[in-house]
Amino acid sequence: MAILVSTDRAIAATDIIHLYGHRFKIECTFREMRQAISGFGYRFWSKAMSKLQRYLKKGDPHPLEDVVDEKDRENIRSTVKAIESFVMCSCIAMGLLQLITVRFSHRVPNFFFRYLRTPSKSVVSEATVMAYLRRSIFRMFAQNQHLPITKIIQAKQETPDYEDDSLAS
Repeated sequence: MAILVSTDRAIAATDIIHLYGHRFKIECTFREMRQAISGFGYRFWSKAMSKLQRYLKKGDPHPLEDVVDEKDRENIRSTVKAIESFVMCSCIAMGLLQLITVRFSHRVPNFFFRYLRTPSKSVVSEATVMAYLRRSIFRMFAQNQHLPITKIIQAKQETPDYEDDSLAS
């Protein structure tokens, strides 16, 4: 026997179960974002932002209301925008990682297989694919010189100047 609870009394029991299934998938994705790609590990702060209390007491004004200087307010807005941008890029990275996982699981060697979240023999977990990519992505780039991303990386790399090195004593 199971008791299903919802704030929407008009919703059918099967819909509650279906929606709860989506909630579980979302929570797992957030956990993977946090643990696998550090999607919420941002370190943006503005000197204009005062240290916030973890919990505000009821009736206390929000600390950001104390910021009156417009330049400080703009710095805070910029900081919040940077945080939002970082999290959005993390969401995109997680989506790309999931797409790579689903599409290219067969390319991950069997000896590299680990169970984390995915109880499937045909689709490995995002963390498994990420660990595999960490170990092999640069070799893949080196083997595919024609890829635009490889050309960008090579253009950004500094070429050592051996003559200057030989002059050093």
